[in-house]
Amino acid sequence: MTGNALIHALIVGVFVGLLGRFVLPGRDAAPVWLAVAVGLGAALLGTITARVAGVDVAAPSGLRLAVQAGFAGAAVTLAVVTARRTPGPTRRSIHRWRTAADPSAPTDREGNQP
Repeated sequence: MTGNALIHALIVGVFVGLLGRFVLPGRDAAPVWLAVAVGLGAALLGTITARVAGVDVAAPSGLRLAVQAGFAGAAVTLAVVTARRTPGPTRRSIHRWRTAADPSAPTDREGNQP
């Protein structure tokens, strides 16, 4: 891979990572650094794939740019959509699944647990 293709892949990866992170709707589960890192890796993979497919990656090419942006866009979308924080127990689930042996479980006036 030439230096020109590497620099273009880095620029495309960062741009698509930032754009994808802030444009995709939903929770802010994926940090910005994750989206940028995935975009960089996918843009580099797109460059390698374009080169293997026979595209001249040394010269500026719309096809190379399309492959890089396509790979990066798909990867960033997948990363941002599937990134979730570790789900913690909610107040309702803790209340519902307490055992009878748990001394902190709520009781009624007669000492029975609901």
